[in-house]
Amino acid sequence: MNFQNRLIIAVDFDGTIVDDAYPKIGKTRIFAFETLKRLQEDGHRLILWTYRCGAKLDEAVQFCKDNGIEFYAVNASFPEEKYDYSRSRKIHADLFIDDRNIGGILGWGEVYQIITNEEPNIPPAPKKWWKF
Repeated sequence: MNFQNRLIIAVDFDGTIVDDAYPKIGKTRIFAFETLKRLQEDGHRLILWTYRCGAKLDEAVQFCKDNGIEFYAVNASFPEEKYDYSRSRKIHADLFIDDRNIGGILGWGEVYQIITNEEPNIPPAPKKWWKF
């Protein structure tokens, strides 16, 4: 992948990486961490962008680390940025992956296919010996 194709991707936590069980951490959504790892391997920068703060945010960050994902930044456009309550929490990203999108969260396989323009690698269904 060349540098021009690398994206900054903001990813929500509750309802997106894990099922929504806030303030607890829900069950990991299928293929979430596998997809996030692949996106990082492809050279994309991932930002954790979540409503969580304080100890609940620390728990989410640690949960992601325990599952092999360390984010470029957390609730910020870059690692050194400190949240200032006098400014908007809006961050700079090329894409936002969030369960609150119109239509809800897609499956993580679909997310990866959309970002990479990769065709799905689904084996054809076995042929049946009868025809309709």
